Amino acid sequence: MHIFITMLHIVVCLVLILVVLLQAGKGANMGAAFGGSSQTVFGSSGAGTFLGKLTTLVAAVFMLTSLTLSYFSVSKGTSIMDTVSRPETKKAAPQPTTQQPVAPAPAGAEKAKGATPPATPPGAK
Repeated sequence: MHIFITMLHIVVCLVLILVVLLQAGKGANMGAAFGGSSQTVFGSSGAGTFLGKLTTLVAAVFMLTSLTLSYFSVSKGTSIMDTVSRPETKKAAPQPTTQQPVAPAPAGAEKAKGATPPATPPGAK
């Protein structure tokens, strides 16, 4: 379905270019302003021509195919990265400890062992 609409969009695009290029421009009758023709230059041009109506139809189809293609691209919901396999990562188990936990020393033990007194700042007596 997606490929069909893409191909239709390309064909409609080419037809739209051809139809617009085949039409005579609005300024083609500009020479009539300086004499020689009785047609109005900036007035109503009468009923729409076949190419004008065809341009409207082809432009509408072009817009519909554009909207359809944009809807397909947004609503797809998958990514190319979804198909890539991810490497398996194994979490390493924590290593068992062979050391015994150290028990906290009693509160008066530091004073008994002769702990060094806190350093005094230089110049203080």
